[in-house]
Amino acid sequence: MNLSRPVPLGRRSIAVLVLTSLIGTAAFGWPLLADTSSAAVGHSADAPWLFALLLPLLLAVVVAQISESGLDPKAVALLGVLSAAGAALRPLGAGTAGLEPMFFLMVLAGRVLGPGFGFVLGSVSMFASALLTGGVGPWLPFQMLAMGWVCLGAGLLPGPATLRGRAELLLLAGYGAVTAILYGTITNLQGWPYIAGQASSVAFVPGDPLSANLPRFVVYCLTTSLGWDLPRAALTAVLCLTLGTPVLRALRRATRRAAFAAPVAFVPPEHDR
Repeated sequence: MNLSRPVPLGRRSIAVLVLTSLIGTAAFGWPLLADTSSAAVGHSADAPWLFALLLPLLLAVVVAQISESGLDPKAVALLGVLSAAGAALRPLGAGTAGLEPMFFLMVLAGRVLGPGFGFVLGSVSMFASALLTGGVGPWLPFQMLAMGWVCLGAGLLPGPATLRGRAELLLLAGYGAVTAILYGTITNLQGWPYIAGQASSVAFVPGDPLSANLPRFVVYCLTTSLGWDLPRAALTAVLCLTLGTPVLRALRRATRRAAFAAPVAFVPPEHDR
């Protein structure tokens, strides 16, 4: 079974995705390496720069794909529809124990449509949801990167063209649960430095070695966000198991009917004899 994907990864796309991920990893992890002379240990100062870097890099993924094999307008339309759906789903669980139903849709869409499309979809969906809910702030570029990684990983799961049925649902449910927790853990790195200097066993201490700050970060995650991450993971797994089959079928049907990879050929009309 040949599974057509709107944004198949080519060499340029891979290079841009790797560059984006490296910049994101550095942006998330730099507080752990900050020295004691750092005046700003939070991300309030660097977030606008990261945001300014992230959007052109996301655009570069699309441009790289256009230059390699062409980007079907139908793929752009599908990206818009799924981003809007993800943005609409996110507020449904806002403020309720971390329940975020958009996660299961992002995982399933990344699975069907591939890692390149998934990365862009996750980032754009998070950006759209922030505009919808007024959640624009220093945390937004970090959330966009983290959600992009979640969707990208879903597109890299094994057996995209062969694994079906209960086994695929279990794979996606397990992946969704794990990444829901990892998403919360990774995005904690954005807010954790803001409590630097406080007399607390979970406070970030600039200049301390990684061996000292890392245990504090683990305790910080256990005591602050785990109560939100676990319900998010449970909901994502349940939705993947219960709604996964119809959603996957709909996404695959839409991809087949759109015929993203179908070659375009012009046939001259037959002349009357």
